[in-house]
Amino acid sequence: MRPTDVRIRDAAFSFADFDYRTPLKFGGVPVTQVTLLNVTMTVETAAGKAAEGFGSMPLGNVWAYPSKELAYADTLRAMKDLARPVSEVYARSNSAGHPIEITHELEAEFFARAGSIPKLATLVVASAFDAALHDAYGKVHGSNCYRTYDAPHFDRDLGDFLGADFAGDRLQSYLRTTPQTSMPLYHLVGALDPLTPADVAVPVADGGPEHLVDWIYRDGLTHLKIKLNGDDLDWDVRRAVAVNRVASAAVPSREFRYSLDFNERCRDVEYLLEVLRRVESESPDGYERIQYVEQPTARDLRANPSNRMHGAAKLKPVVIDESLLDLETLLLARELGYTGVAFKACKGQTQSLLLAAAAQKFGMFRCVQDLTCPGASLIHSAGLAAHIPGVAAIEANSRQFVPAANAEWAGRFPRMFTTDDGTLHTGQLTGFGLGAVPLAEAKV
Repeated sequence: MRPTDVRIRDAAFSFADFDYRTPLKFGGVPVTQVTLLNVTMTVETAAGKAAEGFGSMPLGNVWAYPSKELAYADTLRAMKDLARPVSEVYARSNSAGHPIEITHELEAEFFARAGSIPKLATLVVASAFDAALHDAYGKVHGSNCYRTYDAPHFDRDLGDFLGADFAGDRLQSYLRTTPQTSMPLYHLVGALDPLTPADVAVPVADGGPEHLVDWIYRDGLTHLKIKLNGDDLDWDVRRAVAVNRVASAAVPSREFRYSLDFNERCRDVEYLLEVLRRVESESPDGYERIQYVEQPTARDLRANPSNRMHGAAKLKPVVIDESLLDLETLLLARELGYTGVAFKACKGQTQSLLLAAAAQKFGMFRCVQDLTCPGASLIHSAGLAAHIPGVAAIEANSRQFVPAANAEWAGRFPRMFTTDDGTLHTGQLTGFGLGAVPLAEAKV
C-alpha cells in the first residue's frame, strides 16, 4: 500500500426529490421531477488518516433507462434499488489505491450486480459513489482532485487502462491542474419551452423568466442548446430557424452559438443531413452558428451499423452522448464517423477522465453535458468541463428546470448557479476534493 493510497471504510446513501419548475421534454417524454442520489463515503490512508467525501447525481431514468414496457416509476425504482448493491460493492472492497484504480477494478462487479438494468443506468447510479470516492481522496490529502491525477498520487501508465496505444501516457498531461476562469453557458431550449411572450400559454408566475427572450436578457446568453424531436422534419427545421430568429432579434449584435440535440430520435443520418440542408437554406446565419450536433441516431451503435456519420461530420462535429459507455463504444463511434464526444459526470469521474484522455489523443471534438445536474452534481460536472482542455462551454440546466435544488448551494458558489453575462465562473472550483463541500464541513 503506497503512502498516498486509501481504503474505503464505509459508504452510505440517501435520496432527495424535487419538482421541476417547468417540464423538460426528453425523447418524446415530458419530465416533471427529479430524484437525487446522495452518497457519503469515508476513506482511510495507511497512516490512519480518514476523510468523508460527498457525491450526488440525479437519477435521470428517462434518459438512462428508456423503456416501452416499464413506467417511469418502475425504472426509477430499479435505479434506486441498485444503489444498495453498488454501495455494498464499494463498502466491502478491500482494495487499496487511487480512486481511478479502485473504481476501475470494481466496475465489473457492480455491472454484474445490476442484472438486466442497462449499462448506462448502472453508470449513473455508480457515478455518485465514484464521485464521493474522488472527493474523499482529495480531502484526505488536503488537495483538489485535479491535483491528484499525477505522481505521487497517481503514477500509473494510461496503457494499463486504455490499451497499448496509450503506453507511456500519463493522465495529468490531458488535464488542467487549475480550472478555466470562466466558461460560456449553454442554455437549454426545450421542445416545450416558449420562445416569445406570445408563446406563453400558462405563465409560471414565480418571478423567473417565462420565455427564451426573458432568459436571454436576464442571463446575457450567448450559447443555446436546441432540443429537436428527430421524427418531424418540418417541425425541427422550423424550431431551429425560429430560435435563431428570436435570439437575433433580441440582441442583434450578439454572435450566438447553437448545438442541436436530437436525443437519438433521427431514423437515419439522411434525416439529419436534410435538417442541416434546410436550415442552411432558410437561415444561413443560423446554420453558421451551429457549433455541433448531439447523438442524432440510436444509442446502440453495434445494432445500427448503417447509421454512419461521415457525411454529416463533414458539415458539423457529430457528438456521441448516450452511446458513450466505455472505450469500446468510443472506438466504434469513430469507425462510424462520429467526430466528437460528450462527457457527463453521471457516467463517473473515473471513466470521464480516462475517456477525455482518449478523445484528446484521437483529436475529437469535446463537450461536457450535465443531465440537468443541481447542487453538488453541477459543481462536479462544471469541474470536468473546466479541467478538460478543449471544452468550449458549460451546461447548467438545473437553474432553468429545478432551481429549488440549487438553493442551498448558490451562496457558496457565486456566479456558478446564476449569471448575467452568459458565463459561469468556474475559476472558483479549487476547493478540496471535487470542491462541492468545503473541507471545514467534512469529517476529517
